[in-house]
Parts: sequence; structure tokens; C-alpha cells
Amino acid sequence: MQAATSALLNDYLPLVIFIALAGVIGIALLVAPFLVAFSRPDSEKLSAYECGFNAFDDARMKFDVRFYLVAILFIIFDLEVAFLFPWAVAFKEVGLFGFWSMMAFLGVLTIGFVYEWKKGALEWD
Repeated sequence: MQAATSALLNDYLPLVIFIALAGVIGIALLVAPFLVAFSRPDSEKLSAYECGFNAFDDARMKFDVRFYLVAILFIIFDLEVAFLFPWAVAFKEVGLFGFWSMMAFLGVLTIGFVYEWKKGALEWD
């Protein structure tokens, strides 16, 4: 019984240490700004700042749809790159089927990209 408990402790001790260390770092990062931040507020520091100029309208104003479209396109192509890295690392193991699967994936994304380009979604006036 003691050998099983000792083996269990040896297996899970690194995990417990990792979780404890992550908790300590998380709490330290939450508390540190209150301890080290300067606290001399003035009107300039408390003013709203966005994109290099002062806010001039209500924060709940409507955004152009193209902003959201560009954001979605960025996420799609960012995920494409995230899929390319593991595929490139395991290229030898996936073989010919893996190669053509990725080519089909890239082909679909390329067709979507060309479609968005032709529709003018990437043009910003």
C-alpha cells in the first residue's frame, strides 16, 4: 500500500508543483500593479485615449462592418498559420495523404481569400 502511495506521489508531485507555481505567479501578477504603480492621477492621465487622438463621440457608436470583416479574416488566416506549423513538423509522418489534405485546406482558404479580395473586402477608404 505504501509503495502505491509513494509511486502516486512521485507521479503527481511535478503536477502539483506546477499548479502551485502557476497560482503564485498569477496572484503575484494581480497584486504587483497595486504595489509598484505610480498613483499621481491628473486630468491628462484619466482622459480617454484611442488611436492617437481624443475621443470625440459616444463609445457606443456603430463601427463599419468592414472592421469586423477584417478582424474575422485576420483570425481565419491566423488559424491557418497555426495549422501549418504542426503539419510542417509532422510532415514525414503524415505522408502523401497528409500532404494532399493540407493542399485541399490551403486551396479552400485561397479560394476564400481571392473571393474576399475580388469583393473588395480588403479595401479601406
